[in-house]
Amino acid sequence: IIDRIPFPRPDDPLMSARARAADRAGANGFMAVSATHAALLLAQGAGRLIRTQSDKGVVAILDPRLATARYGAFLRASLPSMWPTYDAEVARDALRRLSGRLA
Repeated sequence: IIDRIPFPRPDDPLMSARARAADRAGANGFMAVSATHAALLLAQGAGRLIRTQSDKGVVAILDPRLATARYGAFLRASLPSMWPTYDAEVARDALRRLSGRLA
């Protein structure tokens, strides 16, 4: 379960300096630094659950910004290939089926 998008702290001096440098270079500092950093951490978090083709599990990212924010598609694209749903009941059903296979 990932409760929030893992953006770097806004007061992190290194990340702030990188974002300012990206802005000065004509890029979007937020996307170039904060969103890219969050995408890496999301992919790593999901990858800890699913390591091989035979592994099964549910990655639940509870932050609604993944579905609603402009940068959500960028973050979703960083995740391993998965079957997405925004329906909590669908996720619960998947967990029930998975737990039945483990018993």
